[in-house]
Formats: sequence, structure tokens, C-alpha cells
Amino acid sequence: MTMPIFGDAGSLAVPRVQRESLPGGGFILRSADALQPHARCIGDWLEHWAATTPDALFLAERDAGGGWRRLSYAQAREQVGCIAQSLLELRLAAADPVVVLSDNAVDHALLMLAAMHVGRPACTVSSAYCRLTKDYSKITSILAALRPALVYASDPAVYGPAVKAWGGKAPVVFSRDAGAFAGAMSFAELSAASETPAVAQAFQAVRPDTHAKYLLTSGSTGAPKVVINTHRMLTANQQQMAQAWPFLNRQRLNLLEWLPWSHTFGGNHNFNMALAHGGAIHVDEGRPAPGLIEKTVKNLREVKPNFYFNVPRGFDMLLPYLEGDEATARDVFQRLEGVFYAGAALPQSVWERLEGVARRVRTGPDARPVWFTSSWGATETSPAITSVHWSIDRAGCIGAPLPGIELKLVPNAGKLEMRVKGPTVFPGYRDAPELTAKAFDEDGFYLIGDAGKLVDEDDPSAGVSFDGRVAEDFKLMSGTWVSVGTLRLRAISALNPVAADVVVTGHDREDVGLMIFPTPQAKEMSADALAQHVRKALLALRADGGGSSQSPSRALLLAEPPNADAGEITDKGYLNQRAVLARRASDVLALYAPVADARVIRV
Repeated sequence: MTMPIFGDAGSLAVPRVQRESLPGGGFILRSADALQPHARCIGDWLEHWAATTPDALFLAERDAGGGWRRLSYAQAREQVGCIAQSLLELRLAAADPVVVLSDNAVDHALLMLAAMHVGRPACTVSSAYCRLTKDYSKITSILAALRPALVYASDPAVYGPAVKAWGGKAPVVFSRDAGAFAGAMSFAELSAASETPAVAQAFQAVRPDTHAKYLLTSGSTGAPKVVINTHRMLTANQQQMAQAWPFLNRQRLNLLEWLPWSHTFGGNHNFNMALAHGGAIHVDEGRPAPGLIEKTVKNLREVKPNFYFNVPRGFDMLLPYLEGDEATARDVFQRLEGVFYAGAALPQSVWERLEGVARRVRTGPDARPVWFTSSWGATETSPAITSVHWSIDRAGCIGAPLPGIELKLVPNAGKLEMRVKGPTVFPGYRDAPELTAKAFDEDGFYLIGDAGKLVDEDDPSAGVSFDGRVAEDFKLMSGTWVSVGTLRLRAISALNPVAADVVVTGHDREDVGLMIFPTPQAKEMSADALAQHVRKALLALRADGGGSSQSPSRALLLAEPPNADAGEITDKGYLNQRAVLARRASDVLALYAPVADARVIRV
């Protein structure tokens, strides 16, 4: 299948991968293409586009009247300069970050860019720590570890209680109603300064190894770690992507983005990709969640992005609106050339349903397929390590190593554990030398904890497929390893359309089970019809083969959706298997109880 992107068949680089064998059955994969020179720092991009395309749209968000607040590159650069001047005049504590507590917004972006412009690290913390709980112990400990030079949030009514609970001495800034918080500055005051040559002087002093951002890991396995991202890491990663996707240098991205800037997917991969290439970012106040997905649908219809980044959960929640209303589907697919999924593997059923919608509404002169693509990386790798820069016809491939990356695959517990080295890999965790030392192997490769395998053993240029998290997999009582990632995808597809996601159970038990988070369609079915559908799916999984490790014998439907505040689902929409199993231990017991439970379906 040929797949020209933006009408240009040469828009994707031909994958060329070299393989070096290692003793013990491991190997290293490298791109045959060398990494080309890249920008010195993030601010170089803003300066370039403000000078060359000053009137082009850069940032937009919904205003109070329901329209769009829009900033061009020139307007954004002007405001960044004013805010940067204020940061210099505040004489903030050296090397400590400007910390943002609230969701994506234009003010948020401007402050983040201003901090980095004058060599100050920026750190966006997940808003869930403040919004979705009344227990502020976690955000208090996070802020204590970060030692903010300045704290910003959109609204004191929402974020003020968490800031008060912290009780730090740093300046506090709010975009709205700052007077309601004693001693706080308004964002308007911060952006009212007149830029002086001091801003340019500080900007010129920024070096590639200057800390650009601090990002927090999810904290699913304990206290969040503070990951250092340097300017070199971020600019090198965008150069790598530009070499894999040459269309980025010829076509402006027009994006709608909900993915949180507290996470590397939204905050580094997508935000920086638009900025590096003079694209536009529309902030989506919607989310893949009940009551919010409707806002995303409305925004998609208005913005009509030409590329759409999301997590599998986001695409799954959009499908009923696309499949159920042809006008919505036509609007969404009108200019859409590429669909990018990451954060978790995309179920094949979701892929095929999206393709089906595209085929139905893109007919006649508009008849063209949508390019599906993905990548793989981590907070510690800024983020992309691999990229799919060719046509694929099903989910599973995570691409080939980007230029300048060394991807080592090492045998571990029956799988190939992936490790990575290159200019986009972080220098370490802030103030944590012991954790940093444990994060790298004896050859300096970062231990990411994921497993992979070659799509084609005879052709490394066909890419790598994701093979789950090494730490998620477990053994049955028989000693058989269960590949959780593989089974999860197979189960969601088999259960389609009744499973929003599944958790795989069976650690140290005789057989595998599933805990199912039902979809809205499932909740509309009768109990008997739903049980029959699930039982049929379990039998289909058994018939597909794979042995006991890939054949669940039982399933339990969960009444409560994943709880983000409890760590069951991350900011990017990925289900945390370990957190769900720990929090819902009683459901696991019910799944395997000898006494029949009405919620359990067996085969």
C-alpha cells in the first residue's frame, strides 16, 4: 500500500537499519543515517519563526466567549520576552525551576518558553495532584523536592489550597483572580515588563547542556523521580524526527492537543514538533473522559487538524462519535493525513474501525487513506527512540531507531529487554545520584524496562515490535511466563466493543484471568447478552492458540472506572496494571474464589 503524506510520496525517509550482534544472543540496532546538526536551544526555534513567519498562528485556546484566543509567532515572542524580563527582575533562586501546576493553556506555554529562554528550567506537574484530591501530601512532597523558584497556576480557586498546603516562600502567580490569594502576582503583571537587552544576554548564555525542563515520572512505583531534560536532548530529538519525517520541513502542522504538558508525549514530542517547524497548536480543553470527550469532538470539527496525536483510549472514545454521525466524521477527516498513537499499544480493532470511518467519508476526489504511525520512548529519552516512518497495515510495530540512537536488545526472562544510548538520553535524575547510577548498565545504556523483538528476523529495517513491560509480565504456577502486553491487546480486540481496557491476572495462580473495564456499549447490554459476548471472546482467544499463558479462563466486569487519582490510569490515558491489581485485590480474590460470584464469567 502506497501512502503519500501531504500529497508527497517522498515525505518519509526510507528505513535503513544496521545490526551488530553481541555475545549471548543480544544485538544493537542503529540507523544507517547520521544525526544532522540541530538547534542550540528551544528558544532558537521561537526566534526563527517569529522572524521568518511572524504572522503565522502558533498558539490558540478557547476564550470565555467560546471563540479562540490566538497568538501569532511574533505575538508569542513579544510576550515571552516580557515574561522573561520579569523573571530576571524577580532575581529567582539560581538553578531552581519555574513550576506550573495547572493544565495546558496559552499562559502556561508562554511562561514555560520564557523560563527556558533565559536558561531557567521549567517543570509542569500533573494537575491531578491538585485538582482531583483533597489530600495534598503528594503535591507538597513534590514541591519540596523541586524547590520551585516560582509557582504558577491558572486559578487560585482550584490550585490555591494545594499551594497553601505546601507553604513555600517562592513567588506565586495566577492568571485569574490573583487577588484572592494573599501575596500572589497576576500573570498580567508578570507579562507587563518591557524587555531589555538583559533577556538577549541571558538567551545567548543558554548552552545545549543547560537544563531545559524537569519532568516527573508517573510515580506508579513510588515517589516520582525528577528527570532532567537538557536543551540538547529536546532539539536533537526533533532533528531526529525531521530526518525520519521530511514532510515536517515542508508542511506546517495544525494540531489540536489535549495531551498534558506534564508528560513527555504532549509536552516534548508534540509541542516541540509544532514549534520546531513553525506549526500551530490549539489547546483542547477536552479529554478522553465522560463529559469531556464531547469538547474534543467539537474542537476537532472546528480545527480540522492535519495530524492527530492521541493515546489508544482517546481514539477508542472518539469512535462512537465518528461512527454515529457522518457530518462529524467528514469534518474530522477532512484534512487529516496522519494518525499517531503512543503511550500504549493500539488494539487492532480500534485501528480497523478508524480506517473504516475514513474509507466511508473520504470518497471521490478526497479518497485517500490515513497514515497510521507510532513511536516508542520515555520521559528519560525526550522522548522518541524509534519511529514508524513507512507504511504499516496493523498495530504493533514501534518503528526503527532514529538517527544517532543505539538500541540494544538483551535476553532477559525469555524476552529481549531494550536499552538505549544516544544524545537524547537524559544525564540523570535531579539530586538522586544513586537512582541515576541504577538507571544505566555497565555500557552506559539506559535501562528503560520494556521488551521488544524484530518484526522480521532477517530484515532489521522492518522495525521492532513492542513486547510488553519486563516488570508487568509474571509466571503462572506452572512456571509459564505470561506476556501481559500481548494478551491485553488480543483480549481487547476479541472483546470488542465491550472492553474499554483489561487488566491481566494470574500471578502465581494456575490460570490467567481478565478484569474488564466495560465500554458504554457494554453497559447498554443485558447481563445475559454481555456474559454471552464475553464468554464467546474467551473461547475465541483459546481457539487462537498461544497455550495457557494466552488463554484466559475467567473474566470479571468492573463497576468502577479506572481511578486516575489512585494511580490506576496515567495522565496520558495508559492503564497501570500493577496499580489496578493492588487497589482491587478484593476483585482479584473474587475472580479466583471457589464460591461462584455473579460478576465472574468462566469457560
